[in-house]
Amino acid sequence: MSWQNEMGIIVRHLINDLDSSSYTFTNDRVEEAILVSAQLVSLEVDFEQTYTIEVDGSSLSPDPTASSNKDDSFINLVCLRTGCLLLGSEVKTNALSAMAIKDGPSSIDTRGIVANLHILHGGMCEKYEDAKMQYKLNGVVGQAVLGPYSPGSDAVARANMTNRSGWFE
Repeated sequence: MSWQNEMGIIVRHLINDLDSSSYTFTNDRVEEAILVSAQLVSLEVDFEQTYTIEVDGSSLSPDPTASSNKDDSFINLVCLRTGCLLLGSEVKTNALSAMAIKDGPSSIDTRGIVANLHILHGGMCEKYEDAKMQYKLNGVVGQAVLGPYSPGSDAVARANMTNRSGWFE
């Protein structure tokens, strides 16, 4: 049950849903969004630890927040993805009720709220994509891509001397 507390707090801070007297999202909704995001992230990223995610059963095992095997990469990526998911939901909800009314000299326009939420949503999703790319690039040490013009492949090309390769043919 530890992941619900720690990851829920992180997600609430990411989306700025901190007023405990009037949360925008209930705890159950945040936990469900965390599990959905964990499922989606596990399809995009290969982690060292294999996680069993049951959205319907509201379970995530092993607990990524347990001190014995804490997986900060999993926690951070899932929380960022959850923030992106929840802010997208907030954009949709507000977009459906956005309106502009003009009556003589007075006017009411709530479309700006949606525009600002859309910027926040895009920023959160961009942070997730950047973090995912960082993890993928740094996650597996020792792998490299060698092409015909990379420095590491130069010795390979020169060791295989045929009449189509070599020093100065």
